[in-house]
Amino acid sequence: MLGENALEEQLAQARAALRDVSRTVAPRERVESVGEAADGRIRVTVGSDGRVSAVDLDPRVLREGSEQLAEEFRRAVNAALDGQEEAVAAAEPMPDLAAMTATVERLQDQGLRQMREITLAVSETMRKLHGRS
Repeated sequence: MLGENALEEQLAQARAALRDVSRTVAPRERVESVGEAADGRIRVTVGSDGRVSAVDLDPRVLREGSEQLAEEFRRAVNAALDGQEEAVAAAEPMPDLAAMTATVERLQDQGLRQMREITLAVSETMRKLHGRS
């Protein structure tokens, strides 16, 4: 059976390992996505950095009024951004390592406190039993 100090040491190592893992887990990367509008005459590409990397316009779309062009361009950009959000949402969810670390630390602290209380109670019981003999 582990002594209290050995248990505390193992718990400290487990906490450190969990903190190390949470530092090394990279956030999900975005992917390139393309949005289209005006029946494909406007194409906007959003790169993996989340910024617009390309805008392709069919020259015929320029004949439409500026208000119509602006509205279609807005639709294409939003469609490209939506494509990035959908790709990230479709990936497996990332666990919240910070919350897990906090929960593990809280549970470990509670366990150590309870272990100390049990050890004291057993020691007190043993002392009383030895006093009767």
